[in-house]
Amino acid sequence: METPARRPTLRDVARRAGVSTMTVSRVLNGGENVRPALRRKVESAAAELDYRRNENARSIRPGQRSRLVGVIITNISNPYYAWVMSGIEGVIGRSGRRILVGISHSDVELEKELVRDMIGRQIEGLIVVPSDSGGAHLSPARLGIPVAIASRPLAGIEADTVMVDDVGGAFEGIKHVLDAGRRRVAFVGAGESVSTSVRRLAGYRLAHERAGVPVFDELIRRDANDVASAETAVRQLLALPEPPDAYFTATNRIAVGALRALQPVAGEDPPPLVSFDDFDLAGLMSYPLVIVDHDAPALGRTAAQMLLRRMDDPEPGPYVQVTLPSAVKRVTLKG
Repeated sequence: METPARRPTLRDVARRAGVSTMTVSRVLNGGENVRPALRRKVESAAAELDYRRNENARSIRPGQRSRLVGVIITNISNPYYAWVMSGIEGVIGRSGRRILVGISHSDVELEKELVRDMIGRQIEGLIVVPSDSGGAHLSPARLGIPVAIASRPLAGIEADTVMVDDVGGAFEGIKHVLDAGRRRVAFVGAGESVSTSVRRLAGYRLAHERAGVPVFDELIRRDANDVASAETAVRQLLALPEPPDAYFTATNRIAVGALRALQPVAGEDPPPLVSFDDFDLAGLMSYPLVIVDHDAPALGRTAAQMLLRRMDDPEPGPYVQVTLPSAVKRVTLKG
């Protein structure tokens, strides 16, 4: 297990820049009475050391802990993350701590800024739904605090991780439409950087392989990240000389975009849609659907429990990875 890195201090920045700590403090606090060349020297030293200001230092007495846990998610407009947040908040709240929430909008640079800001506010632990499958900036060893990764595991990063059975859930969803006789099933998801989409595509391929049905590359779209781009991708698929006879969408937001394109042209035998994750009003729709779902609050609870265990136990043991089950929840599909 990696040893947590010591956070750089004001004194470390002063030593690197060759100035006094008072000068460093004046520069980093926006003081104007500093020569431009000196200011650049201090700012450069702070950047090289990845120094983060302690925003809570004045309000926290020596020896006192902040009792804050940072939570970073990718998308606040998706109701799914509201359920994840409810699971996190329940566990963290019962521990007597509070949460700081940041929204990355799947932007890695914004995610890095949020991490820096939260560390500056002396969070004691961090829960993250990562923007993509990279993420050295989320390493517990680098940050010096416990980190729990939710939903999207990070390659090469040692951290407690909770994820969903993306492969198995996608497999079961695709199996439903293949068993119903569909043979040209489209996949609509995100690119290689989103690990959940990668795993769900693996489940899609596995279901075809087990059924002895070929996968048609022209039916795979990897550029759908939101409702609008999903709608565009499905319209392109509908325009093919031989369009799909079923669709798999890797997230609920992608499903909503797909339905915007599909419903206006649906005939007597509309191509069924498999959605990984439920979405609002899905149960009221007459369109043929297969919903693959899992317990989103449980994802949040598990991440929070992992984090608290590592925060409160002086010897929490090796990092762990937990996979929560997913399954077909609802089918409104004839065949």
